[in-house]
Amino acid sequence: MAAASSPVVLIVGRVFVGIGVGMASMASPLYISEASPTRVRGALVSLNSFLVTGGQFLSYLINLAFTKVGNCGVTFHFLTNFTPGTWRWMLGVAAIPALIQVLLMFTLPESPRWLYRKGREEEAQEILKKIYPAEEVEGEIQALKESIDMEIKETESSEKVGMIKLLRTKAVRRALYAGTGLLIFQQFVGINTVMYYSPTIVQLAGFASNRTALLLSLITSGLNAFGSILSIYFIDKTGRKKLALISLCGVVFSLAMLTVAFRESEMHSPMVSSIETSQFNNTCPDYNAAVNPGKWSCMTCLKASPSCGFCAADDKLLPGACLISNDVTKKLCGSDHRAWYTRGCPSKYGWAALTGLALYIIFFSPGMGTVPWVVNSEIYPLRYRGVCGGIASTAVWISNLIVSESFLSLTEAIGTAWTFMLFGIVSIVAIFFVIVYVPETKGVPMEEVEKMLEQRSLQFKFWQKRYSGSEKQ
Repeated sequence: MAAASSPVVLIVGRVFVGIGVGMASMASPLYISEASPTRVRGALVSLNSFLVTGGQFLSYLINLAFTKVGNCGVTFHFLTNFTPGTWRWMLGVAAIPALIQVLLMFTLPESPRWLYRKGREEEAQEILKKIYPAEEVEGEIQALKESIDMEIKETESSEKVGMIKLLRTKAVRRALYAGTGLLIFQQFVGINTVMYYSPTIVQLAGFASNRTALLLSLITSGLNAFGSILSIYFIDKTGRKKLALISLCGVVFSLAMLTVAFRESEMHSPMVSSIETSQFNNTCPDYNAAVNPGKWSCMTCLKASPSCGFCAADDKLLPGACLISNDVTKKLCGSDHRAWYTRGCPSKYGWAALTGLALYIIFFSPGMGTVPWVVNSEIYPLRYRGVCGGIASTAVWISNLIVSESFLSLTEAIGTAWTFMLFGIVSIVAIFFVIVYVPETKGVPMEEVEKMLEQRSLQFKFWQKRYSGSEKQ
């Protein structure tokens, strides 16, 4: 991608990155859960989420630094917000941690379950002895052996493991409803629109500078990483289901705050002044052709046409100019120490929007940011985990694609405020989904999860662990 000479080459590179990320996004939590003691399984899968969000934070930090890098090559029309060539460094530097990770992967032991499945029992037992206390090892070895024997027996039977078999198996069907449903809701409450488009959202909130937008989005990604740290501490104490519900309630409140803040910004944006506009020689054509230009505001100017921009006055809340949006106009506006707006408008509610954005991340990250991945790493019967994990991973990335591709179109069609309100409605639906369908897997040995799912279809009550002896953690 860094060496791309055309958009087509860049997209091809992005496809390969996407394939790699898609496979790793489900394989990593599954591997961690299979190689973790029950009592800290949730925390270790949450640690994976923290390292992902921590990586996002570092990427924003690196991108912010590269905004000052000089011209290193051609630029594409969709990357013109940055100095030409800086995007090559932003993309290319990611190859370094990827290479380090490839090398370190050779030092990792294989999953004990996979080793048992391949008949390498002695190797699997040696790994289990390193994972569990001595008094628990024999029980874990026996449980794993029974699960693998059942898997091999079913694989060798005439009825192949396919979608029909999966859906006919009660525990697997219920696990898929809960696991894939959680991951789909994780995306449809809008998290990746916030992470992908946080600089854009900051500009929509009325902060015009690209560098300021990147700096504020850096804070957003930092809060996301901080929330993942909280999840490591709380997920094995409060439980998965409770943490998800607390998270979703906070997300609903934050989205309501964002809806109100953006709606107020849209309704009270600065007016367009004909006097201010006449000072420039490139007035927006739509403003000139307007029947009643005296009623035009900054938001009217920006929504009139993509070719229109708003040059704010010295006091950003006072009337400004509606002009043709191009590099020449932006330079003229900046030379007069004014701010140039093409996405959002100056607003006294901008900080309220940023506060709502910060609260959204703080509430989302410890719960819905990690709980769906933890639950998906635990909830599927061992003999179906590969297939179910693949289905869940496919569901989350398709949902990601739908939400991220539709976000900017939605903001243009119905406005930013109503877009966030739509996410809020989805979050309310998600609360009821978690209450009804998602079981509590806290402290439940993975071999017992299947029995738990077979006993009940609706999970109105939080699962109460009823294990004794060495199984208690």
